[in-house]
Amino acid sequence: MPTQSLQGCIHGVFPSRCPPCPKLDDVTLVVWLRVFLVLLAFLLPPGSAYSNGLPDFTELVEKNAPAVVNISTVYRGKSRLERYHLPDNVPIPEEGPLGDLFRRFFDGEEELAPEEVESLGSGFIISPDGYILTNHHVVDGADEILVRLNNRDAYEAKLVGSDEASDIALLKVEASNLPVVKIGDSRKLKIGAWVLAIGSPFGFESTVTAGIVSAKGRSLPSENYVPYIQTDVAINPGNSGGPLFNMDGEVVGVNSQIFSRSGGFMGLSFAVPIELAMNVVRQIRDQGHVSRGYLGVLRCPPWRAKRRRVVPGSREATRDTRRAEGAKGDPKGASERGVQSYGRPV
Repeated sequence: MPTQSLQGCIHGVFPSRCPPCPKLDDVTLVVWLRVFLVLLAFLLPPGSAYSNGLPDFTELVEKNAPAVVNISTVYRGKSRLERYHLPDNVPIPEEGPLGDLFRRFFDGEEELAPEEVESLGSGFIISPDGYILTNHHVVDGADEILVRLNNRDAYEAKLVGSDEASDIALLKVEASNLPVVKIGDSRKLKIGAWVLAIGSPFGFESTVTAGIVSAKGRSLPSENYVPYIQTDVAINPGNSGGPLFNMDGEVVGVNSQIFSRSGGFMGLSFAVPIELAMNVVRQIRDQGHVSRGYLGVLRCPPWRAKRRRVVPGSREATRDTRRAEGAKGDPKGASERGVQSYGRPV
């Protein structure tokens, strides 16, 4: 076949130019982009921040803020004015205005008018008939306790009881049909989960702050009985006693204290787990006080254990071992549980 004819055939089968590709207009691009984003949302896991976005606390706050209260307390103390004593050789007039003046300023002490000190805190309603949970240190030693609700209603509260070790107190106001919070389970909290606090820092009522769970089971040097929930929720003076909510709107903790070197918030907040707080509340309501078990432990080096015939894991010690001091509790209850001292039931 001639060369010219072969070139013509190739040109006819494979044209040198392709027809122009159709151009996508802006509307088509937008449609395809939306389809892609919808498919991407379905492919991402349910807990992804890209699929759910940042948490929305509005519904949680609207539902629970009415059950969070502001607590103000009044402490009355007698102030004394120290007086100066004149030397013994200086005579004091016994009668007349001058004598009264000398005796007032130079003879002992004088009681002044009672001094009132106000304090602020937070709390939350746990029953429609007016039981309120807060911190012990918010109401400790108070002469008057005033509770103000979210709707501006105010009630004088009675201290039912409190527990210093757990920093929990129970108040009661004479009211009915009050809004209440829902009690959750802090044991289900996971580190990194979102939490929210409602309280009255510096007296600013119904202030909302949010953060995440930083750690669980924290122990503080001054607290031996509380496995605190650590968060980075902003807590300031006045927040104490307020609730810590999870994203389901359930109370999982009672905001209690912060760790700070400056006196202000530094990102370290601590809340009492709600299970512990409610256990204290139940004991206060049922028996008026909180009961705890104590275990007396005596350290004994291995060489001394062999010498004293103390067998590891045994339920009693020999008579030569010193008795561990500081054990407390109900002796009868301890005996029922098989606790012995020197081989005899306690």
